[in-house]
Amino acid sequence: MSRIKNLFDNKNKNVLNVYCTAGFPKLNSTLEVMKALQNNGADLIELGMPYSDPLADGEVIQQSGSVALKNGMTIKVLLEQLKNFRGDISVPVVLMGYLNPVLQYGFEKFCADVSAIGIDGLILPDMPQISFEKEYSAIMKKYGLDFIFLVTPETSEERVKKLDELSSGFLYAVSSSSTTGKDKSFEDVEKYLQRLQSYSLKCPILTGFGVKDKVTFQSVCKYSNGAIIGSAYIKALQNADDIETATKEFLQSVLP
Repeated sequence: MSRIKNLFDNKNKNVLNVYCTAGFPKLNSTLEVMKALQNNGADLIELGMPYSDPLADGEVIQQSGSVALKNGMTIKVLLEQLKNFRGDISVPVVLMGYLNPVLQYGFEKFCADVSAIGIDGLILPDMPQISFEKEYSAIMKKYGLDFIFLVTPETSEERVKKLDELSSGFLYAVSSSSTTGKDKSFEDVEKYLQRLQSYSLKCPILTGFGVKDKVTFQSVCKYSNGAIIGSAYIKALQNADDIETATKEFLQSVLP
């Protein structure tokens, strides 16, 4: 059984997925940040692979990616850093990034290598549905990796159901059609999540974009299985003297 499925089988409400950028704030911060997240209540870690043209990312995450790239972060460096990470990290870990660097690395080689070190799944926002169905889905299954598609308030019911069918692990509900880190009207977000709930989807739903504190966390958790927090945590790390302390204080400000 996959770690992600196991998580949702044991906890189907208030699941917290926290995004962090590999190689930020320093090149060798990756594991320290992941340990701090696990120690302080994150149920799942979404580890961002920095890329020079990150379409779905807001300014804060883009900036952290630029810092990480300047620090020397690459897919090869990241896999080296994560080689023995399962000795310390037991929570599910998904890699979030963009298709181009993965294709340059070699899609099947990438899946084989990340699966071998204990990564649980991938989020690639620019993955075309048709390419996934025809070419990449079979490779993901071969290496036991979950693939998470994103849906937005503008995604039609038919397409939501199709992406739910293709996804495994969970479905990523983008709270609005903007980049990460923007403020949202959470009344509208709740209506959108209620609509998704009415579709009786197979995958659990985690909601991201704009979740930053207890109020917004509890708001999206009313109508989905949990939340994804990224920009607000990256901001907390930007000015941190100590990663463990900053992470503890931040997660205490979010969790009920």
